[in-house]
Amino acid sequence: MENSLLHNVYNPDVLSCIANLSNDEVFTPPELANKIIDLLPQELFENPDTRFLDPCCKSGVFLREIAKRLIKGLERQIPDLEKRIEHIFSKQLFGIAITELTSLLSRRSVYCSKYPCSQFSAYQFPENKPQGNIIYQRINHTWKDGKCIYCGTSQNEYDRKPELESYAYQFIHNLDVEKVFKMKFDVIIGNPPYQMSDGGGTGDSAKPIYHLFIENAKKLSPKYLTMIIPSRWMKGGKGLNDFRKTMMNDTRIKTIYDFEDAKECFTGLHIDGGVCFFLWDKDYNGKVDYHFKSLDGSTNHSFRFLKCDYSGTIIRDFRQSSIIRKASVDKTKFQSIVSARNPYGFNADFFNTPESYSTIKIADGEDKTAIKIYGVKGKKGGAKRVFGYIKEDAISKGHETINQYKLFFSKAYMTTSTVPPEIILGTPKTICTETFLMIGSFKTKSEAENCLSYIKTKFFRALLFYNRHSLNISRESFELIPLQDFTSNSDIRWDSSIDRIDKELYSKYGLDKNEINFIESMIRPME
Repeated sequence: MENSLLHNVYNPDVLSCIANLSNDEVFTPPELANKIIDLLPQELFENPDTRFLDPCCKSGVFLREIAKRLIKGLERQIPDLEKRIEHIFSKQLFGIAITELTSLLSRRSVYCSKYPCSQFSAYQFPENKPQGNIIYQRINHTWKDGKCIYCGTSQNEYDRKPELESYAYQFIHNLDVEKVFKMKFDVIIGNPPYQMSDGGGTGDSAKPIYHLFIENAKKLSPKYLTMIIPSRWMKGGKGLNDFRKTMMNDTRIKTIYDFEDAKECFTGLHIDGGVCFFLWDKDYNGKVDYHFKSLDGSTNHSFRFLKCDYSGTIIRDFRQSSIIRKASVDKTKFQSIVSARNPYGFNADFFNTPESYSTIKIADGEDKTAIKIYGVKGKKGGAKRVFGYIKEDAISKGHETINQYKLFFSKAYMTTSTVPPEIILGTPKTICTETFLMIGSFKTKSEAENCLSYIKTKFFRALLFYNRHSLNISRESFELIPLQDFTSNSDIRWDSSIDRIDKELYSKYGLDKNEINFIESMIRPME
């Protein structure tokens, strides 16, 4: 009875448990690590000369799982297990930890001891290598004008005392890896840190850094590169335009697995836009074997180049491709009438921080010259839409649209939603805070209302949804959507029902039955 009970006790992999913890750094579950390792040619694990590098070790899971495959794969070449382990740990597996704590954790999971020179280590390194082949050295950011010249993070956030972690990751801070390890690597693999605070914008502002790990890895010219990263680089992201263009034109990317819901890879974790992992092969030159899993759980597979003539970003779900291509016949895009961020110069916290606008000329609603300003008061789940009044000479920009009709479109809503929050019809003498993007402006109320009808169509919202990548939208989010004529001379009857307008748009752009059904099944009606 006692043996039976012991046999049935659940004994989880400690790295699986760590991966489920909430943390600034996203740890990789062993199951996911193995799926990523599966992308590599498996004969690599039968070659005693293959060298592997994880430049962003957190738990050591990639190196640990690779070690398991090498121990099995090299059995014929090195029959003696002890010699085989010695060879693998001393000559084939290398890592750079991202913090001192993760260096200890990685050594513990790979070598079975956080002290590689100790008798408890699976392979006892010589005393002159106290870190084994998983290194960590605290380095400092290099500041210029308040930013790190390597990772772009804010000096105010990370210029810290020595006892605090600075997160100056070695691999992207001018570390000459070839000189440190005195070798080249066949495989570079990992799950890099995703972002760091850059001190910009309002509230929490973060700059992506995962692309820097990929760029530096390519500079080392490995045979293979594979990493798991957020998918938002495919559509947008702060400072990612050049990286996206480079990746779209890189025909050495052989395989991509893309998940619209990050929970498919990381249990309980939400990452706007989802995550993906890829295989880059230095000797490959061709199309990408692309696997995409959507929010509804459906999967589709395509074999294609990432770059196409009708979209400036990557089309993740290939079922959208023909719809986007047909909509692209109109070269003038809706984004041409969408404002940049903060159209009138009032930040999103305007109504939350009275002290920030104590010098603003507040007006009374009874004042006929007063300007009505829309914004949001409260934080996150408790935020409510509000308005107030100010004098016109308190406004720093956007004066040309103040006396026009326009629409105020909420800048932030869930990436999984196809229905935006209520859109405000802005009459003359109305403006908004940074909470909204301004659409327009229009000479007449009917033109603004016709534009609002267009926004409510499933056709419009499908193209917007296809191009979203994060909670916050921008002018560029609307670049797939063709602009329409909102006057009475339009070829679309804007005074019809939304369903009728959708049918006219489907007809105008030549959508077939399958394409229409795809839109109708995914995009919810909007009141």
